[in-house]
Amino acid sequence: MEVCFSHGKESGPWGSKITALAEVARARGYAVESLDYRGIDDPVVRIERLRAHCETLSAPPLLVGSSMGAYVALGVAAELDVRAMFLMAPAVYVPGYEQYEPQCPRCPLTIVHGWRDGIIPARSALRFGAECAATLHMLDADHRLAGQIPAVCRLFSLFLEELGAAQ
Repeated sequence: MEVCFSHGKESGPWGSKITALAEVARARGYAVESLDYRGIDDPVVRIERLRAHCETLSAPPLLVGSSMGAYVALGVAAELDVRAMFLMAPAVYVPGYEQYEPQCPRCPLTIVHGWRDGIIPARSALRFGAECAATLHMLDADHRLAGQIPAVCRLFSLFLEELGAAQ
């Protein structure tokens, strides 16, 4: 089974969070892919790219996304079977982007968000988490979850453990 990472708008495919989380996934036997969306600001185009990748896989993937990457993952989960989702600072309920309000996925969902997020307010994660009956972890962190990568890795490891072994 593959863990597929989607980075945020101003990040890259192998930033510090994704690199650390990929190590956790590999240690548990998962294949890992991180798509490169740099230069693509339109979330719809990013969704199309991730969907095309997921359609090549032999089993439903685990989708991991940060910020806009979380929004992209939610867009794909609305269209394809996904094993589970782990979203960090998901770009949901963003003022001015109401047409992009995501649907709750039909799979296990864990959200990690920072109380001090100045880009996506904590109330957005709380609302989406409640609407989707997600597992929600709120950390003393900003949008990038800076300084909390070890905690995020522990939460991701627990998420993978609860899903069971890689298949």
